[in-house]
Amino acid sequence: MSDIFIRIEGRAGRITLQRPEALNALTYDMVLAIEAALDDWRDADIDLVLLDAEGDRAFCSGGDIADMYKSGKEGNLDYGRQFWRDEYRLNAKIFEYPKPMVSFLQGFTMGGGVGIGCHGSLRIVGDSSQIAMPECGIGLVPDVGGSLMLALAPGRLGEYLGLTATRMGPADAIYAGFADAYAPEDNWPTLKASMIESGTLPTLDHAPPEGELQALQPRIDRHFAGATLGDITRSLKTDDSAFAGNALKALSRNAPLAMACTMTIVRRLRSANSIRQALDQEFRYTYRAVAQGDFIEGIRAAIIDRDRAPKWAHDGPEAVTEIEVSNMLRPLGDDALNWKDMP
Repeated sequence: MSDIFIRIEGRAGRITLQRPEALNALTYDMVLAIEAALDDWRDADIDLVLLDAEGDRAFCSGGDIADMYKSGKEGNLDYGRQFWRDEYRLNAKIFEYPKPMVSFLQGFTMGGGVGIGCHGSLRIVGDSSQIAMPECGIGLVPDVGGSLMLALAPGRLGEYLGLTATRMGPADAIYAGFADAYAPEDNWPTLKASMIESGTLPTLDHAPPEGELQALQPRIDRHFAGATLGDITRSLKTDDSAFAGNALKALSRNAPLAMACTMTIVRRLRSANSIRQALDQEFRYTYRAVAQGDFIEGIRAAIIDRDRAPKWAHDGPEAVTEIEVSNMLRPLGDDALNWKDMP
């Protein structure tokens, strides 16, 4: 069985991820295959594109980054940079696609899964859905266009979700703007069959189980409005609630440089009007992440050795300087993303 199943059924172009044993993590070949299908279907006689995945544990848990680690350790910076170039181009194509794109987001949808599943026209979640941007935990910033979604989330929710990697259930994902509608997962086969036959989007009116973020919004806005990571941690330390304690734990685990850059990117994008602006900001960081950031150490601790004890370049959130953030996010010049080949 291949990692991905691409075909036309009825009025729909269908893309099904088929790596359930790997939580449907995206490989480089899968990224290229999805892009090729979308390019082919622009002028095809279909009405919509339907994205789903096999297995009940994950729609897509992220990118398959073991090869990035191997190439980075060998001093090869080109593999990761090319992967991100091509992946980000796909993210932009999904966001801008002229036909409706519908995704069914069961289980984990994280990182690269957000990039392919959360930029379409109709993003459907169910009871098992857990959506997050956990990149700061491996020394990266929320990317694949996720930084734009964080920037557009209510209040300071973007900073909170990006820095803490908090997982969102169905109601919270809808509230934060990462999903559009909830449907019981038992109903999903019927919904898919209807769209394949009719080529039209369904009307979904089920209410998801109650979430947490909306009630926490005032507290999130108070603590995560600080100008620096240090301001945020100091504010959280004045709060003896479980919320503040959990947030502080998350901040202590994640890469300080990545978190500081995430704050800057999210705040820059609050006035953005295109996903391309977000991807450009993200690529400035990911382009440099292997040579100058904590990415290799983050992958070692999380994926390779699995000791969950990364040795970050900075001792804590307050140790990152403004010049270090500026160096990671300065323009790339001739190495920047090139949109000339986009439709």
